[in-house]
Amino acid sequence: MATLFISDLHLCPSRPATTRLFQNFLAGPARAAEALYILGDLFEYWAGDDDLGDPFNAAICAALRSLSDAGVPLYFMAGNRDFLAGEVFARAAGVKLLPDPVIVAVAGTSVLLMHGDTLCADDTAYQAFRAEVRSPEWRQAFLALPLAQRKVQIETLRRESEAQKRVKPIDIMDVNQAAVLQGLTLHRCNRLIHGHTHRPAHHRFELDGRPCERWVLPDWYENGGYLACDDVGCRLHDWPP
Repeated sequence: MATLFISDLHLCPSRPATTRLFQNFLAGPARAAEALYILGDLFEYWAGDDDLGDPFNAAICAALRSLSDAGVPLYFMAGNRDFLAGEVFARAAGVKLLPDPVIVAVAGTSVLLMHGDTLCADDTAYQAFRAEVRSPEWRQAFLALPLAQRKVQIETLRRESEAQKRVKPIDIMDVNQAAVLQGLTLHRCNRLIHGHTHRPAHHRFELDGRPCERWVLPDWYENGGYLACDDVGCRLHDWPP
């Protein structure tokens, strides 16, 4: 059996076709998986675990829980859109929360997993914003606000982010190769899997004389896609095939 990796689904009620793709994926390839890793941005946004009462969020968590109850181990790493997902979400969805970065063993190989946004080191404005909103102080203050107010603020931040993307150079929104090499060196891995950039690819390169590879997961804006890894190697798959 293969271990599967997905990211950047950006699930939300306004994109029902993507939700159906995801539900079909959970009922299809994911059912036969050794494990499923979700590497961030499963949701378009997550305003806090007290939003589990939302019917859409509850339905997604129930679909994940069904897969977990069927015996498939599920792992979730937060992305830049759903970093407020916590233990209440994890219990409802039947997933284990992972730090970013984390090293996991896949078919006997140590693999470095990341969402990928920290690799975009050239985007200094984003990195400063990320550091601010990931701080315990910001998180505590934000989650103390009423849920409705949080959602309004998130929508404002999303609009500002989209406006900034339109004027930013394309290159700074991609990963910095030096950051990739630094991560692989620090964690002593030869394989890195991440999402975030929405640029699915398989990059091969050498680091200190040893072969390394970086797999970039696809987003689910048009169709879906996933990475399958086993003792033979890794392969990107379209979904539906």
